[in-house]
Formats: sequence, structure tokens, C-alpha cells
Amino acid sequence: MIFIVAKFQVRPDWSDRWIDLATPFTEATRAEPGNLWFEWSRSVEDPNEFVLVEAFRDGEAGGAHVNSEHFATAMATLPQALAATPRIVSEEIGQDGWNLMGEMSVD
Repeated sequence: MIFIVAKFQVRPDWSDRWIDLATPFTEATRAEPGNLWFEWSRSVEDPNEFVLVEAFRDGEAGGAHVNSEHFATAMATLPQALAATPRIVSEEIGQDGWNLMGEMSVD
């Protein structure tokens, strides 16, 4: 699985509109056959920072994503709202979904 976490520093005048701007990209990505998840969160410490956690089945699915029309559209439209270049961690890992946390259990 390709596991990605990206941080987006959004300009303050766009922070309340960021999710609306990203919605077409989000919906199209979630509809990709190789997408496992594509989830946005907003920082509790910085209201202008959004974190995207995404995963793709494999490198082929990840490649299809970055070569898609909706990816190209997002790369052209999202920067208008950004204060800085997004930061990213992207790694291929040897699992295919979420594991349970070993240090904590809820019955």
C-alpha cells in the first residue's frame, strides 16, 4: 500500500473555504478503483493547516491517481488558496489497511 500524509498551509482568507475548494478533487479521488481512503482533518492548533491522510492499493493505483485529469485540475486550482508548498510523507508500506493499536484496547 502507498500511504501518504500531506500538510497544507492555507491562506487565512481561504481556510473556511478550503474543504469546498478541495471537494471535487476529494470526491474524484475517492471514486478511483485503487484508492483505499482520502481523509481531510483540520489542525486543532492552527486553523489554517489541513492534513490529508490518503492511501492507494499499490504503486499502479498511485500512478493512476497522479496521472488523472482530476489530479491535474487540483494541481492547477488548489495553489491559489495556499500560503506555502505542501509538506508530504509518502511511503510504500507492507500492509493493506488500518491495524488495531496494540497499546490500547477498548472492549
